[in-house]
Amino acid sequence: MTERAYSGLTVEDLPFGVEPPAGMPLSAAIEPSYDGIPSRLDEMSPGPVMGAFLASLDVSKLSGYDQIVVLRAHQKMASYYQAAIYQDMAAVNTTMLTHDGYPQPDVEAAEMAAAEIRVALNLTRHSADVEVQFALELHRRLPRLFDMLSSGLIDVRRAKVIERGTAHLSDATAHAVLEDIADDAPELTTGELRARLKTLCIETDPDEAKDRYDTAVANRRIVIEPTDAGTANLHAYDLPADEAAAIGNRIHAEATRLRGTAGETRTMDQLRTDLLIDYLNGISPSSVSQAGSVDVTITMESLVGLTDHPGELAGFGPIIADVARKLANDPNNKLRIIICDNTTGEPTHVVTPTRRPSAAQRRRTEIRSRACVFPGCRMPARQSDIDHTKAVAAGGETCDCNLAPLCRHDHCIKHQHGWTYQRLPDGRWQWTTRLGHTYTQTAESRYLKPDT
Repeated sequence: MTERAYSGLTVEDLPFGVEPPAGMPLSAAIEPSYDGIPSRLDEMSPGPVMGAFLASLDVSKLSGYDQIVVLRAHQKMASYYQAAIYQDMAAVNTTMLTHDGYPQPDVEAAEMAAAEIRVALNLTRHSADVEVQFALELHRRLPRLFDMLSSGLIDVRRAKVIERGTAHLSDATAHAVLEDIADDAPELTTGELRARLKTLCIETDPDEAKDRYDTAVANRRIVIEPTDAGTANLHAYDLPADEAAAIGNRIHAEATRLRGTAGETRTMDQLRTDLLIDYLNGISPSSVSQAGSVDVTITMESLVGLTDHPGELAGFGPIIADVARKLANDPNNKLRIIICDNTTGEPTHVVTPTRRPSAAQRRRTEIRSRACVFPGCRMPARQSDIDHTKAVAAGGETCDCNLAPLCRHDHCIKHQHGWTYQRLPDGRWQWTTRLGHTYTQTAESRYLKPDT
């Protein structure tokens, strides 16, 4: 590293925690000590200073904890540079709007810009078109989203989820949805982000959401597609979400039962497929499973029609209020209805229409945490293990306060890789990794977010 790399920088540009003694060159102040890295390095704004500092590091000499901090800082820099690339693409498009001194139509300008960018970056035609269109959306329609990417608050994956999730909305509505989600987006996985966006899009314009749902269900269809291998793919499009969930859960439960029988060698995917074929051919399995039931969550105000706050179908995400009310009021449905408090979102009443035997503690645990409590995981609690937060061998009790759902994969992470977790007073779960970092579960995996 040389002093030239820091030309024009001031002490205020240094990473958090770096304070050079009087007379020390700025480059020497930034030069890292391998006893550790500056505190809050991953919280500083991305740009030339952070880039220069990170370039001087040898991560192999850092502790495991600091390696994770540096990883976060590199991710912020990647977002910063990705935003710069999209800004460059938008600039090329702007140049093409007045190509050869004559105004060009927007479509032709975008096509010319994509052609230049396609060759310059060795992209396919499709990729160039998609990237230029995304750059223009950031530049023209969603400048707040561009700022979030440029500042490293989100990565390009989250930015694309937000752009695509709001593409069907008017500009004004898209801006409102983005403002609502901006503060939480950095802490959400792309899956959680999609689910929150679906909810916000329904809340923002319930009538339009209902029209979309009705139109889609009216166009439901089955498509059989032959493959090059001589097999066939069977697609069912635009099924009512509750029916699709019940079918999927029933098949999964029956496949799980068969997988545990003696002599069964088929994989779970093979079992589920074979069961679907049997069902469609009128062949019933040897046991009739009630596991097709799923959970529908709705606030009391929405249930009685005072608001159109969307409901939530476990494992699938938000559903429009009309559908949630219809399911809740249907005495013949196969669903468990969870009614939540309008303010806190906590479950207050549970209606279980079936008499399928189940452990009361498991049922209460599934109600409290409707999905695996590992950060970012959205596996439904009904398809997860019930874990003792504090192991029985370590003195943990089998009580509601010591139980939580963990999907099989994340259950193994806890027991095999040294992760620990605890429930916080606000009901969320806080995890501590093997390297000592802590992560707190987001509200998306805990309960339906109430109106605020």
